[in-house]
Amino acid sequence: MYKALNYWVFGGFAGEKSPREFIDFAASRQLDGVELTVGDALSIDITQAECREIAAYAESRGIGLRTLATGFYWGCSLGTDDEAERQRALEFTRRYLQIAAWLGAETVLVVPGATRVAWDASRPVLAYKTVWEQSVRSLRELLPLAEELGVDIALENVWNRFLLSPMEWKFYLEQFASSRIGLYFDVGNCCLYGRPQDYVEILGGKIKAVHIKNFTESDCGGGLHGFGDDIGQGEVDFDALKRAFSDAGYRGPLTVEMIPFCRLPDLVLPDLMLAERSAKTLRQLFE
Repeated sequence: MYKALNYWVFGGFAGEKSPREFIDFAASRQLDGVELTVGDALSIDITQAECREIAAYAESRGIGLRTLATGFYWGCSLGTDDEAERQRALEFTRRYLQIAAWLGAETVLVVPGATRVAWDASRPVLAYKTVWEQSVRSLRELLPLAEELGVDIALENVWNRFLLSPMEWKFYLEQFASSRIGLYFDVGNCCLYGRPQDYVEILGGKIKAVHIKNFTESDCGGGLHGFGDDIGQGEVDFDALKRAFSDAGYRGPLTVEMIPFCRLPDLVLPDLMLAERSAKTLRQLFE
């Protein structure tokens, strides 16, 4: 399977490493690809020519650029009832899709909305119904461009107090009569609510890409500290998960996204040793 690493563990949240450095790192660690991030690894104002140069360099090193990610949506939502904010999120996403097309990426990670962003008191608390209706409205507006560019919109299951169970995701995704929209399945994020393999069993045909990390429960639940710095430690049953992927016929990207919140308040990224270890563990888990 296509094994990749997300930029943040290698380059941090301030773009401390260049895309070329990240590509070189991935090539030297026998990975298949990298997941560049828009807003740090790549500027939202990047040009077509610059994207073409990065794509050509990645190809020369045998490294894929199949997915893109971003942290943008925590501060500007497609699912808000603030119309000015929603328009800003739409504008960003249109550019994001264009950048993906220029790079030759297949999929962009999108957060559809949040009823509450628990770690940011400045963000409004919204009704579930509002986020559902507004995010669906926004995605319907974006799908024609995704279709035109040939880029998938993959919605991530995150801690946004929205779309918590695999059945909610099923009902939500089946509203869209387009193969260009699906799930960016984060294996660690769902452990607070259920078992990763259940999501794959129910949503396998809708999964566009996968984030690999792990989560350790505490006191019958857990918090951000449950996201550790070792993929192999936690609640994820990788044997069951691999069987579920096989049964669902999933052969898409597997990308390690390591943000070790277990280290809070002393979390520091980039962490090259963590990037190295995570790449090695990913190869071992999915050899």
